[in-house]
Amino acid sequence: MFTTRLGSTGPLVSRIGLGCMGMSGMYGPADRAESIATIHAALDGGINLLDTGDFYGMGHNELLIGQALRGRPREDAVISVKFGAQRGPDGAWLGYDARPQAVKTALAYTLNRLGTDYIDIYRPARLDPNVPVEETVGAIADMVQAGYVRHIGLSEVGASTIRRAAATHPIVDLQIEYSLLSRGIEAEILPTCRELDIDVTAYGVLSRGLLSGQWSRERSEKAEPGDFRSRSPRFSGENLEHNLTLVEALRTLADERGASVAQIAIAWALSRGEDIVPLIGARRRDRLDEALKALEIRLGAEDLAAIEAAIPPGSAAGDRYDAHAMAALDSERRDASA
Repeated sequence: MFTTRLGSTGPLVSRIGLGCMGMSGMYGPADRAESIATIHAALDGGINLLDTGDFYGMGHNELLIGQALRGRPREDAVISVKFGAQRGPDGAWLGYDARPQAVKTALAYTLNRLGTDYIDIYRPARLDPNVPVEETVGAIADMVQAGYVRHIGLSEVGASTIRRAAATHPIVDLQIEYSLLSRGIEAEILPTCRELDIDVTAYGVLSRGLLSGQWSRERSEKAEPGDFRSRSPRFSGENLEHNLTLVEALRTLADERGASVAQIAIAWALSRGEDIVPLIGARRRDRLDEALKALEIRLGAEDLAAIEAAIPPGSAAGDRYDAHAMAALDSERRDASA
């Protein structure tokens, strides 16, 4: 497994990370035993970056990871945690709380659920519009000073917010959606990160299954109400039909390389630079094995040009979230540029 350092001061992490959200119901039911086996397989295969959020399954995901890591050396895993999203007993999304006292309270519960005395990378899930980012980052910096957190990250924020946060405390990475179907960061956000030596941990590299090569109109019609994709604009109606034609164009290229659509999509993300670390949301060992094989693919100039022709920037139909969730993204604000 190849490794890279997050930012100039961050930890050494594997070139691919494991995103654990899907193990806690965001994409329909998941098998607990298989989820734990997948985490074990990832660690045994050289993946050390495990990404979670305290609101994934309202604590379920952290408890799951804590169980999976039990009995293993703590240094085997680099644990990245998002906090701040507020949810009700029915799973409803209620907003974000990144006040300094909320930062420290959330961290206390996270440490307990994970069964650890420190978090490697701690980050607000979204920008709290009621709290200056300097206050949030400053509170996490207090926890760094106290030894409860090793490094600070950000998630889904724009260039100006990145600059303000980095002026408060070193930031090692920005977690944000980045894939062949979501390339909005390339205009302002990615150049800002590179200027400030902040890496990108990219989620949604397979566009929540669209670029897995396994999705279909029939699967969308059968998606359960609790499945994120049942309300995602990219998975509905004419948007889905259009996006599936893009996937088929990519499949032709993948077939020529003797690879799967998912492997080409992951290899493309890896090709964008060593400062891009894809997070793969595998819930099963077979999907994890498929993702790991993407590390063996080397895309040349002709390959990359063919991929760009098959899925040009901005060609995806539909927003990546519904209107309510899009409104909460500082990264999507028109004035979020540097």
